Amino acid sequence: MVIPPRSHPAPHSEPVAVQYCATFLKPEMLHIYRQITGLRRWTPAVICQKREQEAAFPFPIHEGQRLVRIPKPATHALRRFWQKQICGHPVQIYHSEVRRLVGEIARLNGRVLHIYFGHIAVHLLPLLRRPPVPIVVSFHGADVLVDLEKPAYRRATEEMLRLATLVLVRSQSLAEGITRLGCLPEKIRLQRTGIPLDGFPFIERPFPADGQWRFLQACRLIPKKGIATTLRAFAAFCKVYPQSQLTLAGEGPLREELGALAGKLGVAENVTFPGFLSQEALRQELARSHAFLHPSEVGTDGNQEGVPNAMLEAMATGLPALATWHGGIPEAVDDGVSGYLVPERDHEALGAALLKLAASADTYAALSRAASAAAAERFDQARQIAVLEACYDEAVTLHLAQHPHGTGAIV
Repeated sequence: MVIPPRSHPAPHSEPVAVQYCATFLKPEMLHIYRQITGLRRWTPAVICQKREQEAAFPFPIHEGQRLVRIPKPATHALRRFWQKQICGHPVQIYHSEVRRLVGEIARLNGRVLHIYFGHIAVHLLPLLRRPPVPIVVSFHGADVLVDLEKPAYRRATEEMLRLATLVLVRSQSLAEGITRLGCLPEKIRLQRTGIPLDGFPFIERPFPADGQWRFLQACRLIPKKGIATTLRAFAAFCKVYPQSQLTLAGEGPLREELGALAGKLGVAENVTFPGFLSQEALRQELARSHAFLHPSEVGTDGNQEGVPNAMLEAMATGLPALATWHGGIPEAVDDGVSGYLVPERDHEALGAALLKLAASADTYAALSRAASAAAAERFDQARQIAVLEACYDEAVTLHLAQHPHGTGAIV
């Protein structure tokens, strides 16, 4: 069981929490941006290797915030080839990079370092060995089991978990996975994805008595999202409700393959691929949809979900979720209450769930209200940011207890 964060007073007014993001930020990382910029008692500063999507993710946005870019060294490609291909080890930073990071953390007046994500923390392992400040590491799903069949990667991950001050997870299922890797349960904290509920208000949707159902799945077009399962289930649904529409919003390597599958299944005219949607366009799509699909599945490399952010936003607006018994999804969706859960890769079960959803206006209305209530109760952004800041407070206290005379980090 994950231990809730212990509440401690902040060491002084508006201390600085340095956020390490290798890329600040990729398009699918809106939830990270919301979390960083939503801090209240702590002031965020950012260290990154490269900056992307500056218009979508402006930073700093308040006085006192700073962003520092530390690009990869010119020898990075050689280092990657030597460490990963020749030695079979995860790529880790040089001692000179540790000194640079320690210096920047000091110049930013950082009191805690928050690393996104677990595999990036492995890359920074030499820094964790001599931490200048308490280090908090976030795991969000894809960064838990990948490459752990390789002994060197597993050993490095185990060491990183041992050295981190606190480990944050988005779901209880991730906590269980990290515990199996040897992380002490007492240093794991459950800090869920936060949804700004005022941006995704509940919408009362009329039951489509004419059979013109509209379904939505918004995600990267990659295998673990189960989009092929969505298409096959939707094709079965269209045999009963031929005027239905499915929107698959997102971009990714499976785009052409999924389009071909829609044609093979005979539903190409019922399926739309609008690409990556802006927040405003996504809100509009949510408003005209009746349900949200997300039948995630474990990837061949062990990659799995925490709790999908787009699904939470959809639920907040009142869209029942049709998803799978996978990762942290059952912690958000109560089967038969706020949506329906089916086994992974089972398109027949998902198709049956779609038909069940469409069978009763009363059932649909109840599922819709319950989905919105579940999102508000478990994933409110303000509440989750308060949890995060309590974790920062606690990390400072733990670090001082563990290193009463300093850490000896080289500046």
